[in-house]
Amino acid sequence: MFEGSAANEAGPEMPEGTLLWKMGEHDGSSREFAEASSSRAKGTLDVTSSSSKTARLQSIPTGLNGATNPELRINYQLDKIPANGVLFRVGIIEAYKSVPQMSVFSNQQLSGIIQIAGVSGTDNDYSFRKTYELYIPKEQLKTGTNELKLQAARGLYSSDKEDQYNWWTWDDLSLEALNAPIKEPIHGSYTLTGTMVNNKQFYFDEGAVSHLPYIMKWLGVAYSGNIMRTSCASDVGRSCSNMEEYYKVLKDYNMQAVALYLYTGDIKLEADGSLPEDAEKKLTDYFEKYSPYFQYYEVDNEPGLFNRSKAVNLAIAEWLKSKGKTIAPHLQTVAPGWAYWPGYKEDTCGNQKGAVRQCGDPDGWERDPDQRLELEKVTDLTNGHSYGESYIFSGGGSFTENLKTFGGATNGLSKKMLTTEFGTSDSHVDAYQYGAKQRTSAVFDRIMRAHVGYADMFVQHAAFFKEFSLFKYGFNLEDHDPAQTEIYYTKEGEDSRVSIMRRLSLAYATHGAPLTYEITNKNDLADKLVYVRAVDTSTLEPLAGTGATSNKVLVNFVNFENTPQTVSVNVTMPKQTVYEGERFGNGDTYEQARSYVTGKKALPVMTFTETLAPGEAVQYILEPSSELKASAPQGLKAAAAKGLTMQLGWLEAPGASYDVLRADGSGGELKVVASKVKSTQFTDRNLQEGEVYTYAVRVTGTTLKSESVQITATGLVPLDRTGWTATSNVNQKGSNPWSAIDGDRRTRWDTGKHQASGEYYQIDLGKAYSIERIDLDSSLSAYDYPRGYEVLVSDDAKNWKRVDSGKGKMEMTTALFDAVKTRYVRILQTGSGGNYWSIQEIQIYSRE
Repeated sequence: MFEGSAANEAGPEMPEGTLLWKMGEHDGSSREFAEASSSRAKGTLDVTSSSSKTARLQSIPTGLNGATNPELRINYQLDKIPANGVLFRVGIIEAYKSVPQMSVFSNQQLSGIIQIAGVSGTDNDYSFRKTYELYIPKEQLKTGTNELKLQAARGLYSSDKEDQYNWWTWDDLSLEALNAPIKEPIHGSYTLTGTMVNNKQFYFDEGAVSHLPYIMKWLGVAYSGNIMRTSCASDVGRSCSNMEEYYKVLKDYNMQAVALYLYTGDIKLEADGSLPEDAEKKLTDYFEKYSPYFQYYEVDNEPGLFNRSKAVNLAIAEWLKSKGKTIAPHLQTVAPGWAYWPGYKEDTCGNQKGAVRQCGDPDGWERDPDQRLELEKVTDLTNGHSYGESYIFSGGGSFTENLKTFGGATNGLSKKMLTTEFGTSDSHVDAYQYGAKQRTSAVFDRIMRAHVGYADMFVQHAAFFKEFSLFKYGFNLEDHDPAQTEIYYTKEGEDSRVSIMRRLSLAYATHGAPLTYEITNKNDLADKLVYVRAVDTSTLEPLAGTGATSNKVLVNFVNFENTPQTVSVNVTMPKQTVYEGERFGNGDTYEQARSYVTGKKALPVMTFTETLAPGEAVQYILEPSSELKASAPQGLKAAAAKGLTMQLGWLEAPGASYDVLRADGSGGELKVVASKVKSTQFTDRNLQEGEVYTYAVRVTGTTLKSESVQITATGLVPLDRTGWTATSNVNQKGSNPWSAIDGDRRTRWDTGKHQASGEYYQIDLGKAYSIERIDLDSSLSAYDYPRGYEVLVSDDAKNWKRVDSGKGKMEMTTALFDAVKTRYVRILQTGSGGNYWSIQEIQIYSRE
């Protein structure tokens, strides 16, 4: 076995307890219990002492099975209610690969649902054993006879067909009265989760920064010390353009980061096996600038799949262990994001160079447990990517291959696991035998629950990424209002990945000291799978490196039932004061899902009543109003829109509504033109052509205003580029003309050679418009402007008419001409020069 840090060391230390009762010995065996199919196995047990006798144990089944013996009721006595609640422990020695769920009810109130990881049903040769822990608050206990009910629960999307696969065998069960307050309402396992928010797959830019807090809050992972992946790449230009601002946002929201930066595909090691000077410099520069902001660094990404060298990976791991930790003593290193790729003959891979065909160097090394172990010995955490149900594949599964690497697991994985990619693609569906009607929803639900069961930290692939996405994608985040972020539905009529991730994050990955709560409609929720979790994040330890903390109170309500449920709860808040903050529930856009709540009085008890839709999760993010720091809205932007109107947008600030202020001209007095605006958008209408206007925004009831913006009202606005097609008479293979109309300034169309007269770039607008202005943006390659140009228009792309000509300008060339109705537009380059002719983005303006 590997002598590393085990998963059961994750999270805050559990306080000592006084044993109330214990069944079975923790010896990796269930022999003291009755076979589940035996007539001796009972569904109800009365416990009369702290340690059950052998004869009594023979009436306890070896585990539960959803089809044959789905529940066990344990009755026990309490002379007095333990002041700090109790801790239930169950050791699992075997379970089916379906991720069975053990719902735990204390006196008919749901205490939690334990997600059980297992490898039975695979041909894996190694066992996975783990002790799960569950906190039961004192409010769910009573003096006299108490009932603890354990039940095999189906997945939310599954049918009774799943019951036969929902089984496990236990080693021992126990209940302890806690001797001190618990620091964490442990829910089976202590887990952290998150995603990756970047723009156009690669870029940690202004758009990624602006969307980051919205995504973290909507998913329910903010403020709890959860984790995000920050993989800006050293080989992608401008990938890290706003990395420091991105990290600062993570700090502000008390979030951790696992970084990945160095591109490994072109590294040639020194003779002694160490990294070359240029690679060391890249790492050193990155660490010196950013290491105070991240807690983990990942050696590489899927090295076999991307044909990377084991020796290079080892050299990086050694650098991280020695020099990286010298720069950042708090750093923990993470093994490569294993894809467990086999050799080339078994399954081909990309990035082939020269005549040798291989998947990694040596070929197939990523699939070999012994070779992976070389990396595991010099890193702090293990890793492993998984999609769909690949985690339990016999060959290449992140769960099963981990057991091969470390020779099994006696109490959780032998080494803490940070999974830097998990998720599903649009083509993944749940295994048919589980009977799910919503199979694309069920497969994402099952893989995330599996990670709750066996991993410590796990990051969903990416928030915006084709086929794997949480949210709608395909646009430039820099030009997008984050409040309009919209859920991506894999399949019409099925639940979204966002809904599933929110539900599981709110149940398993919000952290802090538990707050006392009392359900007031207990009869309505008796034996219902409705979970309440209320925590004070101010008790969390400061994060390593950043020292980040939080003062938020998180109150979560999660409905695991497939019917609506109403829950009424009295929560004892940390302070007797007035609270305010945000509420997140169902909604297809961020703006629909979020509302701002004020005037929530705590005496110190605060009452919540929520009617939850099937599978819905609701979270309140609250803090005392007296501690709320007033801040001005940021990121105010103004853009002229059709009909002499102005479209304003800004980033949210704490508060229920906003006031919009406007001044006529550049030096006039700002006056309120709209008050108590609920959204972060506003349209100002009936403006005067050519008039200069100044705008600012403030939170209603405050005096702090945003930075002002000035803009001239005009009806001449950019056309919608949807449906446009672009062509060129040069370099169509080397540079796609579409790149100049894709909304991303980092991509471009270019001539691929020194510009020469006669080159043209042409657009089909799809239909005829009246146009009178064209902008050619070359700002990211400032000297690639056209040395001369003509603007030609046509109705049929055959007969052309010139409407403008001139010389280009550095960064931005603007052509102005009398209005002309046309469908086809051609920009003809008429000069020559030593630079390419490049267009990052082209905009065509119209008053229509």
